[in-house]
Amino acid sequence: MTKARPDAVPPAAPKRYAMPFTRLELAVLTVTGGRLAVLLGRRAEPPQQGKWALPGGVLRIDLDRNLEAGAQRVAMERLRVPVPFLRQLGATGGALRDPRAPWTLSVAYRALVPFDAMAPVPGKRLEALRWVAADDAAADANLAFDHVELIGNAVAATRAEIDRLDLPYGFLPDRFTLGELQATCEAILGHPLDKSSFRRRLAERSVLEPLSGEMRTGAFRPAQLYRVAVASPR
Repeated sequence: MTKARPDAVPPAAPKRYAMPFTRLELAVLTVTGGRLAVLLGRRAEPPQQGKWALPGGVLRIDLDRNLEAGAQRVAMERLRVPVPFLRQLGATGGALRDPRAPWTLSVAYRALVPFDAMAPVPGKRLEALRWVAADDAAADANLAFDHVELIGNAVAATRAEIDRLDLPYGFLPDRFTLGELQATCEAILGHPLDKSSFRRRLAERSVLEPLSGEMRTGAFRPAQLYRVAVASPR
């Protein structure tokens, strides 16, 4: 057995670092009333009790195997429903974001979901839920914390995807006309699109497939039905 040298230096104790208060925020978007809208919850507890905010909650290392699992747990706790198509938007942090901690980190997620695909109800720590026009919410200085900025980021990221024709395939119905697709994109973007240019870009990208023999009939002449091309990335 080897004896320790009298002058041996004991191993240094592991360093401990102050950890940030870490939250997960959910920017759930939809199209309703012809406009892009975001889901907001009215806070039932301090801080900022009674103010409207993005639904969110604290990251739980005892419950969440990863960030995505944590985001879905928060969705179930706050909205009582899972949120499909959640994708990480980004992270923001700072010393003045939340009075409950000296430094707070938020990892934000966003999703664009069909209006009738989920029926959220107020869950833990929320008094009410409502859909608000996204542009109005992104300019509302009365929202809690810095959620105006998070909403603005979610809206900008979603509109950038539509602008480059990275279409929200999980959001679209199985079958749609080009007119219906354009109306959806215009609602998300918040401005009209030139019909000829929009259809030319769709053709150049080969992101759609016409459904042979399937037409939408109505008051106007029949319109060809399309679906998302099988080779499309999403």
